[in-house]
Amino acid sequence: MANSALIVIDMINTYDHPDADLLVPSVRSALPPIERLIDRARSEHVPVVYANDNFGQWRSHHGEIIERTLAGKNAELVEPVLPDDDSLFVVKARHSIFYETPLTYLLSQLGADHVVLCGQVTEQCVLYSALDAHIRHLSVTVPRDAVAHIHSDLADAALRMMERNMGAAVVDVNNVSF
Repeated sequence: MANSALIVIDMINTYDHPDADLLVPSVRSALPPIERLIDRARSEHVPVVYANDNFGQWRSHHGEIIERTLAGKNAELVEPVLPDDDSLFVVKARHSIFYETPLTYLLSQLGADHVVLCGQVTEQCVLYSALDAHIRHLSVTVPRDAVAHIHSDLADAALRMMERNMGAAVVDVNNVSF
């Protein structure tokens, strides 16, 4: 069995961007499966790593990012998936969770060779992160019901690409193996 880590992508979000109105309904649908996945990972002692944009605030740390999102208009989408005291947090600035972040090193320190990716946006950050995980020889699982999209047609295509081109296991959250 692989050593796994759950990566929660960009769920600490202000939803104050041009595509937010298209994204929020999908986040509302994905939120309960994401919550279940986080709870299960915690109960099984699987490391939970939040990889999150810093919204261009280069002096921020994860506490400030969380405070900013909880003060936003969609705090109810953030509160259920907040990091706990055991969660790890990696600040990212681009689409991939790996691009110029310490995530590769962190995963090696955890002994993880399998990542489960959940969060947003399926056709952007999740897709590019799955590719970067694949080229790092990590096995990848993406629970299709625990990722949110802006454009459903692009999300469907992205999930097919992850499965076909990257060998990702694209499954329902109830079928995720850590």
